Amino acid sequence: MDKIKQVKKTKFINGQFDFILLMVVLLLLALGIIMVLSASAPSALSETGNSYTYFNKQCLFAIGGIILMIILSKVDYRIYKRFYKLSYIISVASLLLVVIPGLGISVNGATRWINLGFTQFQPSELTKIGLIVFYAGYLTDHKRELNTLKGGFIKPVLLLLPAIVILVLVQDHLSVCIVLVGIIATMMLMAGSRVRDFLSIGLSLGGLGVVGLIALAKVANIGKFRLARITTFLDPWSDPTGAGWQVIQSLYAIGSGGLFGVGLGESKQKYLYIPEPHNDFIFSILAEELGFIGCTVVVILFAIFIWRGVIAAMKAPDMFGSLIAMGIVSLVGVQVVINIAVVTSSMPATGMPLPFFSCGGTALTILLAAVGVLLNISRSNSKL
Repeated sequence: MDKIKQVKKTKFINGQFDFILLMVVLLLLALGIIMVLSASAPSALSETGNSYTYFNKQCLFAIGGIILMIILSKVDYRIYKRFYKLSYIISVASLLLVVIPGLGISVNGATRWINLGFTQFQPSELTKIGLIVFYAGYLTDHKRELNTLKGGFIKPVLLLLPAIVILVLVQDHLSVCIVLVGIIATMMLMAGSRVRDFLSIGLSLGGLGVVGLIALAKVANIGKFRLARITTFLDPWSDPTGAGWQVIQSLYAIGSGGLFGVGLGESKQKYLYIPEPHNDFIFSILAEELGFIGCTVVVILFAIFIWRGVIAAMKAPDMFGSLIAMGIVSLVGVQVVINIAVVTSSMPATGMPLPFFSCGGTALTILLAAVGVLLNISRSNSKL
């Protein structure tokens, strides 16, 4: 019996992963690093005196992420189920690290980072992955309750509430809240929660959340800038040198790109017109330099990533693996949709990075580690 188990384990670890998924990830990563170099050069030169500062950091973290991806692609994903409750505790508790004096770092009025010495780290990036693991385990263990209002909607939502409260009141980080809600909602629906609960109670809670955010902004002065962003979204040119500046410059960049773009490295808007163009608005620079064709290629690559991820989820041998795969796919998909919507002024501006592209070392490393888990799940498609 032990020999049979060992053979099954060996087959699982050495099974063929999704080669198409891996190639798409590497292509996105390569394009992302190239765009970070192009978009960040003027800002890096202005801030540090070295045009390659952000590029070098991104490359280092990309290498570390690829190593983690390879390692985790060999680790049986079913191991994580043993620790899904611990994953929840760590995910929520890590968000509070930013309040520790000397550890938390405030940037532009928001305290969302901690100082690791060699770099800055956003605990919310770890929380995203940790909650995916937790909900995959929780929904699997409580699958018989998911067709009820209490077990399939109220309990899972209440478990998400502590992270949401900390993100809003402590970190003032609404964009991560939106991502988490999108991810968890997708996982819940896939696991068997009732759609009608989302359409009735879910939408009502969403409306109450919006009212609560407006109240916090007006009464407690928490997130007041969001009201200005909504006004700017409706009419960016109402404040072209203030709140509307970034969106207007983004639209200028996209419009300048045309069909084929002005050429790689030839962007004008990255020259201190778009603030930190290598971060949340890197898609604007991509559109300016590579044009509609370049944007289409990138969107197609993301679509293929989602397609292969969904296939891995559908073919996973158990519910736990299927839910983790869908969680990781949702993580990428939600961020891509929101990021592109923001830079094209299709929704109010929010700090949403573009996966594999936006400059952010630890975020990139964690994302590649998550892809490693997804690749491991894709190995399980072969019969054990």
